[in-house]
Amino acid sequence: MSSEEELINLFNKVGLGEKKSQEIIKNKKVSSSLYEILTNESSSESYNDKQLALLHQLAIESKGGIIPNRKFITDAILDGRIKTNLQISEAVKYLKSTTEGADVSLDNFNAASGVGIELTEEDVKNEIEKYLNSINSELESKRYSILPKVLGEVKKLPSLKWAAPNLFKPTIDALFLAKLGPKDERDVVKKEKKPKAASNAATKAKTTTAAEPERSMFSEGFLGDLHKPGEEPQMYPELLKAHNEFTKGKVFTRFPPEPNGFLHIGHSKAIMVNFGYAQFHGGHCYLRYDDTNPEAEEEVYFRSIKDMIDWLGYEPWKITHSSDYFDELYELAIRLIKNDKAYVCHCTPEQVKANRGMKEDGTLGGERKPCIHRSQSIEHNLTEFIAMKDGKYKSGEATLRMKQDLSSPSPQMWDLVAYRVLDAAHHRTGDKWKIYPTYDFTHCLVDSLENITHSLCTTEFILSRESYEWLCDALHVYRPPQREYGRLNLTGTVLSKRKIAKLVDEKYVRGWDDPRLYTLEGIKRRGVPPGAILSFINTLGVTTSTTNIQIVRFESAVRNYLDQTTPRLMMVLNPIEVVIDNLADDYELEIEIPYKPGGKDESKFGYRKVKFGNKIYIDSNDIRTETADSDYFRLAPGQPVGLIKVPFNISYKSAEFDSEGKIVRIHVNYDNEVDKPKKPKTYIQWVPKSNAIHIDQVRIYKPLFNSENPSAHPDGFLKDINPDSEHVITNAVIEDSFKEVETKSPLNIEIVGSEFNIKEKKGCNTVRFQALREGYFCVDKDSNGNKLILNRIVTLKEDSSKK
Repeated sequence: MSSEEELINLFNKVGLGEKKSQEIIKNKKVSSSLYEILTNESSSESYNDKQLALLHQLAIESKGGIIPNRKFITDAILDGRIKTNLQISEAVKYLKSTTEGADVSLDNFNAASGVGIELTEEDVKNEIEKYLNSINSELESKRYSILPKVLGEVKKLPSLKWAAPNLFKPTIDALFLAKLGPKDERDVVKKEKKPKAASNAATKAKTTTAAEPERSMFSEGFLGDLHKPGEEPQMYPELLKAHNEFTKGKVFTRFPPEPNGFLHIGHSKAIMVNFGYAQFHGGHCYLRYDDTNPEAEEEVYFRSIKDMIDWLGYEPWKITHSSDYFDELYELAIRLIKNDKAYVCHCTPEQVKANRGMKEDGTLGGERKPCIHRSQSIEHNLTEFIAMKDGKYKSGEATLRMKQDLSSPSPQMWDLVAYRVLDAAHHRTGDKWKIYPTYDFTHCLVDSLENITHSLCTTEFILSRESYEWLCDALHVYRPPQREYGRLNLTGTVLSKRKIAKLVDEKYVRGWDDPRLYTLEGIKRRGVPPGAILSFINTLGVTTSTTNIQIVRFESAVRNYLDQTTPRLMMVLNPIEVVIDNLADDYELEIEIPYKPGGKDESKFGYRKVKFGNKIYIDSNDIRTETADSDYFRLAPGQPVGLIKVPFNISYKSAEFDSEGKIVRIHVNYDNEVDKPKKPKTYIQWVPKSNAIHIDQVRIYKPLFNSENPSAHPDGFLKDINPDSEHVITNAVIEDSFKEVETKSPLNIEIVGSEFNIKEKKGCNTVRFQALREGYFCVDKDSNGNKLILNRIVTLKEDSSKK
């Protein structure tokens, strides 16, 4: 090693400067490494400031020790491939995994060091924005208080590993400002005075009170800020009088599904928002079928929608149909024409698009101009509209369009269609009508006719608010306030009717209620309790931002709910017969086992009696025929194992094998006569052979798709299907206490403090239990008196492979 003077001269020579050189030589290990790098690994005689800083960092990482093939890093710094301290750290880790003198793959080195990965400021912004969207509920509730936490979490994102560190803070600050606005009084942390020490009695009383009720999404956030009934803003305030006489100060909402498909998990939020908000305030909610498209509507959808609302624990105040109001809507259309606010148009769809300013490439931006029929007389439009009703025109030959505001920047004001010709019989009105109203005409007017105080819909309809209000005002009718909240999306699956229909039609799944789908029918069949869904949505809250939730997060909420509401049973998926040689064939010991061990739950769920005899089943994974190593705790030669709630251990004696060398039976000893029995390393579950219930199928489900966004697959979402999404086990057994659980179902065990303790009606899906070590299960609807089929609802803990 050179003297301090020589080191300082060298460091000064390369451009580090006197002060920096003096600072470096204070650490002998670092200065020694830097000297070696500059003299033995670098052929350059001049360096820029960035290179010197990185070489110094490499010396710090070296700490005077040996890094095999370190010259790879030096070269990469000097030729510009390595640009950050993080790249150096990762390169050092990679090279330390090699040996000095070994051939190092340049490609592997570059990959490990992040060479060539350039993240722009826009890339960083997009990735951080994705993360903020994933925690949107927490962001809106905690605001700026979580900024430090976000900064730390963002730096851990794999997608931003190679991002320049100086981009994080300003980008996060800018996004917080855009999403939350400037800091206000909500972001001022007030120091609270420390309360006086409570007396022992007071402390004890506080800790023994019942569980606190859940926070309610109906009293805070978006829903908590809504207006009170009677305060609905109106262009014509005099219209409120009749409305208020009808509502009498109560909340009136509606859930208005189109009966042209099955509901999915996103609809559960809409159901809960509309029914739950009205219920919370002692009001009423209609179930209104928006049945204005007879070509797509089927009775099966009507029934399913009603069933799903019932299943989620809600009861409509009234069940109505948009078709109930066809006569009134027709008269309102006549009034709109008489008010010179509507006209009959004979343009083709292409002409309508051109008039709205749509270019040939399908984008907007061209010149908007009025339809040539817009200036027709009121009398002419009345005659033509009646002709439409009487069947003079075929579909596509005439429409009734609203005369709105073509100068508005919103496409929802560009003369929307109010009525179209459709020669199709309606399931409720038969052949009476040849014309049917559109959603844009029907929805707001039926809301008005039903005196809705809060027309709650998702933000995709936010542009429709202007046309919604325009039409009510143009007809001088009560105008319900439309308010928009963020919808609930589940990532890792598909929710569109068209895509699910393709999965069903092409036999990728059993049907619309396949447990791998996130239709409400499928979720119900899988065994998810309705209370778990409502509790989950309640924790998310309601905001104006779309909530994108991963499947694993949803399953975690379901798992937590099931843990509190289901009994435990012993079920063996891969059974091996165990013969206890030192017990007689008529030996029987009746063992009492709680359905859910622990505290109050034991008495709440009760107990069952299981008969222990000389023949039982245990799982093949709980047996080894060779001596166990230190990591194996179950049954093996020389290593006894405990059976749940059985007084003594069993010890391995021998095994029987079939012609292929597979274990078919195990012989053991019951250690009831051992003087000093060993304490077992673990206890395993078991099922008595004498009365075991044999299960025809246990269906184990995994995600139907491989990625978080199946629709983004370059070859289409069907190419993203997971071929192993369902695994069927055909030889499982379960203890006969299952019969008691089945008879008593639904148990309807309540969670203390929850407002979502739904009283379910008996069905296969309500026969739920936790199979020890295996997960939560329910009976599938394919079961009958001759066969038992189970669905796994969720695992006992999150599957790390899903992360």
